[in-house]
Amino acid sequence: MNYYNEIKKEIINNEVYKRVKDYSKNKNELMTYYNIGKLIVEAQGGEKRAKYGNNLIKEYAKRLSIDLDKKYSATNLRYMRQFYLFCKKYHAVHDELTWSHYRELLKIDNLSKINYYINISIKENIGYRKLAKKIKSNEYERLEKSTKLKLLNSEKTGISDYIKNPILIKSNLDYTDVSEKMLKQLILEDMDNFLKELGVGFAYIQNEYKIKLGDRYNYIDILLYNYIYNCFVVVELKATELKKEHIGQIQVYMNYIDEKIKRMDQEKTIGIIVAKKDNEYVIKYCSDSRVYNTTYVLEK
Repeated sequence: MNYYNEIKKEIINNEVYKRVKDYSKNKNELMTYYNIGKLIVEAQGGEKRAKYGNNLIKEYAKRLSIDLDKKYSATNLRYMRQFYLFCKKYHAVHDELTWSHYRELLKIDNLSKINYYINISIKENIGYRKLAKKIKSNEYERLEKSTKLKLLNSEKTGISDYIKNPILIKSNLDYTDVSEKMLKQLILEDMDNFLKELGVGFAYIQNEYKIKLGDRYNYIDILLYNYIYNCFVVVELKATELKKEHIGQIQVYMNYIDEKIKRMDQEKTIGIIVAKKDNEYVIKYCSDSRVYNTTYVLEK
């Protein structure tokens, strides 16, 4: 087989297809790059020897640039080779994602991690730049081990599974210790990021949400709603290590929302305590499975 001519033909067909069949060009582009990657691997003598065939790729890139009067870099051809090997190994081709998405995913060598970023990209309809930011922020690594196991085994996930730990809160301050008031202000200034750090389906209702307990008023730090799980979410912020009294406080607030605000067709309220440090024993002996704990890190 003349592998070079086959590769050139794939490129020409893809260029024509992009002009004529615009509505499905992304799917065709991915298939073209897959086919080119396969041809390159075969030309190099198979998968075991493919990584040693960079001289052949450089030669092909140079010839394609001359023959097609358009620059084709050796780097892109290497990406196509890697894309073919990636798809063959992980069976992870989704035409909802673009070539640019896959350029980011090619850097990952973990099936559970790959599936997480593919699913979150499709579910949240994010572009490749946002995907790159998620990967750079180690979003997958900040999930609980139980969540990763569920993803690996394709098990059903719940509202708490996508709460990151730690949560990254953007700050332009030069110090890492802040008061609860300042912590809340930083979150309010970038609420979109905070909601995404919690997971999917969260919507903001109000901060300092006033409730009356007996003859005294109390204030919930942040009240949210999750439209996927159909429930209110009480968020309490603590600039200290998690303490047992924090559990009791948030339980009171959750029960108030359930009794005074929640409708019968809505699920029970959950609570999230965002603290400076974990305390595994406090959570271990918390009898309310609706209370979740995470920590935070300030980042510039």
